[in-house]
Amino acid sequence: MAKSKPISFYFRLEALAWNAYVGGMGALGLARASRWGAGLVPLVGSLTSAHKTALRNIAMAFPNEPDAWHHEVRQGMWAEIGRMSGEFPHMGKFLDLYRNGDIDYQGRERIEATFGKGAVFIGGHFTNWEVTSLCLAQTDPNCHFTYRPANNPIIDRYIVETRREFGLELQAAKGKEGGMGLLRSLAKGRSVALMNDQKYNAGLAAPLFGYDCMTADGPTRLALRFKVPLIPISGRRIEGQRFRVQVHEPIALDYDNPSDEAVLAGVKRINAFMEARIREAPEQWFWAHRRWPKTAWAKAGVG
Repeated sequence: MAKSKPISFYFRLEALAWNAYVGGMGALGLARASRWGAGLVPLVGSLTSAHKTALRNIAMAFPNEPDAWHHEVRQGMWAEIGRMSGEFPHMGKFLDLYRNGDIDYQGRERIEATFGKGAVFIGGHFTNWEVTSLCLAQTDPNCHFTYRPANNPIIDRYIVETRREFGLELQAAKGKEGGMGLLRSLAKGRSVALMNDQKYNAGLAAPLFGYDCMTADGPTRLALRFKVPLIPISGRRIEGQRFRVQVHEPIALDYDNPSDEAVLAGVKRINAFMEARIREAPEQWFWAHRRWPKTAWAKAGVG
């Protein structure tokens, strides 16, 4: 876990509201909590600056779709985030679904083939991404995950402990400390897992929906350095609490020539993979973060 911040009065108030929300959702059944979250979060989301950011991103990525479609995708995105928030206190039930074979889990043999050798697994913020993490953690309990700590240390502790309950034990906060942990794990033949679909200013510019955005190059560099496969995993909500988790073919990398050009080529392929998954179910991706620079919005005429 990341180094704890001092627990301020504001953090305590924020945690009180968080605990009331997750406690209330936890008191409901899984399906009801998911529906309630899908109803509540869009109302809150519409009051934030991220609401406008999401619409601009959607309009830029899908310029040929009508405005009504753009608004529908944004509404679907907020509902999906709401479902995830309602489902998070019930992750133990998803563990039961996993053990009963009720999650459509495809390609797990690709994970099993990396045991003792290591791999770099990458994912994105699709649907309830905790379900994807659960499948990977249950298949490979030694996998070393990274995460972005919540600003509030009380809430962060709850998130970490909840993840630990469904098998996600080795968690490294992003940053220098987390990076060293990933290097040590790969050196021991363990796999690591990182999200690779958010803005990373220290990364490389690579196209996504035709517009360059700064993308983390760390996963590609790790795979090249340790000569291990770079394997993407995606999740998709089918209906209700039915999910499909898919472990895909590794991203092609030039292991014989691990140059800066090879890294950039890998990053471009990662963005192409993410774009393909987004197009399959646009409303299930998290559009609300500033993935592209404002110059891209201006170029697309959505700024």
